Amino acid sequence: MSRIVGAVGVVSVLVLVMAFARLNGAQRVTVDLGVATFHQVPITYVAFSGLFVGMLVMFVAGIHADLRVRRLLRERLQEEDQAEQEWIDRAQRDLFRPDPE
Repeated sequence: MSRIVGAVGVVSVLVLVMAFARLNGAQRVTVDLGVATFHQVPITYVAFSGLFVGMLVMFVAGIHADLRVRRLLRERLQEEDQAEQEWIDRAQRDLFRPDPE
C-alpha cells in the first residue's frame, strides 16, 4: 500500500513540474545575484535552479547533522565499553579454555 502511495506522490510531483514548465516556458525574468545581473532568463531555469540549490543546502546540512550524531554515539559507546571493562569480574574462569599448566 505504501509503495502505491509513494509512486502516486512521485508521479503527481512530476506532473506538476511538467505543467509548471509548460505553462511558464515563455516567461522571462531578470536575476540580480549581487555580483552579476542576468537579463531575460527563463523562469523555469530560475525555479529549477532554486530547487536544486535548496536540495544541495539540505544535503550539506544533513551530512553535518549526521556526522554530529555519529560522533555522539561513538563517544557514548566508548563510555559504555569503559564502564563494562571496569565492571568485569576478573575472578571468573573460562569453561572452555584449558588451564595453563
